[in-house]
Amino acid sequence: MKHRILQAGRLLPALEQRLAADYALHRLADEADPDAFLARHGADFAGLVTSAGGTGAPTALIGALPSLRVISSFGVGLDRIDLTAAHARGIAVGYTPDVLNDCVADTAFALLLDVARRTAEADRFVRAGRWASGQVFGLGRKVSGARLGIVGLGRIGQTIARRAGGFDMDVRYHSRRAVAGAPWAHEPALLELARWADFLVVITAGGTETRHLIEAQVLQALGPQGFLVNVSRGSVVDEAALVQALQSGAIAGAGLDVYQDEPRVPEALLSLDNVVLLPHVASATHETRRAMAELVLANLQSFFATGRVAVVAPTA
Repeated sequence: MKHRILQAGRLLPALEQRLAADYALHRLADEADPDAFLARHGADFAGLVTSAGGTGAPTALIGALPSLRVISSFGVGLDRIDLTAAHARGIAVGYTPDVLNDCVADTAFALLLDVARRTAEADRFVRAGRWASGQVFGLGRKVSGARLGIVGLGRIGQTIARRAGGFDMDVRYHSRRAVAGAPWAHEPALLELARWADFLVVITAGGTETRHLIEAQVLQALGPQGFLVNVSRGSVVDEAALVQALQSGAIAGAGLDVYQDEPRVPEALLSLDNVVLLPHVASATHETRRAMAELVLANLQSFFATGRVAVVAPTA
């Protein structure tokens, strides 16, 4: 018999098809009353497939699945998965790191270049006929040779730092402790990094420990010539403080792929020209999403064959 798998949230159609072919798959999103369905059938499922940017695996969902043995998450973020609850019950948790490093780093630089050189804003300027009417578009900020501060030097942070070498940027990073073997300077104080940086790229993990790590004081330290780029989690940045900083000119601009209450973006951000807004698409390329889907499947296949997922999520 096929193992029964619950799917929380929507996934790539190709991945859903593969899951349905290999397992007895049920999509929770198809239920008019998910809570009632879980109360009746929650004990039927041995596996849960979810996504880092979607439903995740919160405490209540894990609790509603008493037979759950494995969680396979599409994504690298773990802040929406209750790892403590999962590990307390011996539930294996797999995720999809590494395969998305390049694309997230590319997106970080796309945002950095866009907000500094004002490319999206310039595109709007041309489309509105303002160039043809004789108006002059303003100047941007040079990126090559600038100072790049990175908040979080994990796999993706290091990939971003290597990208910066191609732009002859001076790179420093902030993390709780220095990363062994990293060739870039470690800055123990986040405020000092913000004061030093021309561009501050945020790629730290989400969760309670980093909630509003980037707050008004950090933005003030970044200053009126500084730019913020966030490709981590929306919760890491105090969104209200960011809006205020952008409106007042406390910082020069921002490039955002993530938000506190996705998919809702603060109305105030939509009217600002000094912010570039993406719909959480940092890893959204055909190549990377296929690789992530393969890891989701590999984690399930490995678990049901050996009792261990292929890529084990770190403990809480």
